[in-house]
Amino acid sequence: MKSRTKYDIDLKTTQTIFQKAGLGDVNKISPLGAGEFNAVYCVTLENKEYVLKIAPQNNDGILEYEKDMMRAEVYWYERMRKDTDIRVPEVYFCDFSKETIPADYFIMEKIDGKEPLKENFTDGELDKIQQSMAKMAASMHAVKGEKFGYIQNGLYPDWSEAIRAMTVSLIRSAKCKRRNSRLGKKLLFYIDKYEGILKKADCSMVNFDIWTPNILVKKSGDDLLSYWIDPERCFWGDRIADFVCLECAHTLENKTSSFEAYNAVSNEPVEANRETNIRYAVMMCYLALIQEVEKYFRYTPFMFGWWRNVFSGKFFFAKKGLEILKNDGKLTVYK
Repeated sequence: MKSRTKYDIDLKTTQTIFQKAGLGDVNKISPLGAGEFNAVYCVTLENKEYVLKIAPQNNDGILEYEKDMMRAEVYWYERMRKDTDIRVPEVYFCDFSKETIPADYFIMEKIDGKEPLKENFTDGELDKIQQSMAKMAASMHAVKGEKFGYIQNGLYPDWSEAIRAMTVSLIRSAKCKRRNSRLGKKLLFYIDKYEGILKKADCSMVNFDIWTPNILVKKSGDDLLSYWIDPERCFWGDRIADFVCLECAHTLENKTSSFEAYNAVSNEPVEANRETNIRYAVMMCYLALIQEVEKYFRYTPFMFGWWRNVFSGKFFFAKKGLEILKNDGKLTVYK
């Protein structure tokens, strides 16, 4: 997707990058995927394809929490590969020196898989993919941390402090664009109101970006092998956050397929109740706040992404999340 943060690169510079990595001579480079933050390219050598991922060139056009996010992405790939059973691409080379190009970048394995909604998977296969996403979330959540938040922005002793700091960071980013966020102020009110409940959340590895474009699937006989890509928005935090993305059109108590798949493999089953619904609603509003603020940095009103963020953030996540919080965690408050 078109975005103001993406770094453009030519064949000659790509050749220099791959020679520095010791991977060989580049024959071809082409844009890859629909990402909206980093620039991602498919790079073809004589007998193999790689993925080259390049961060934005500077911090002027990114949100506060996105600074140094590519370094965090490499960290999370390593943690997922080491500590979970989730399939992820192998990272072959990374360079954060800004010597070859004025941006961070890394080179990784190109997975021979397809985005679920762009292929002719059957309804039954799509259900299996949805369940696999919930199981991958459970695998991540089994990995525990000691402090909460984004590793690139500093960590906090409990989830209440961390999500408050994360929200304040987004509000500051909005102010950099001379925007005041009413949603941000409302979210801070509810974070303070429900401080005691938020403090109870344990510290898990959280993805918070479990959308089908970040899942690649390939068939192996009768099996569907799912791979997870783009973990740069991971943080240490409340695992209920990942249920915002899973079956996102449903209320928490109606995410039946995700709950069943998750609880079947998790040593810490989750259920929908007042407290989990409050924690869930906080994260709905936090996602809406991200969508509200990032459009000022990434798009113009003439871009699709701007209006996508307006409608999904304001009229779906924020509206529903605030309604739950206003009603003290009542499970079914919207349809």
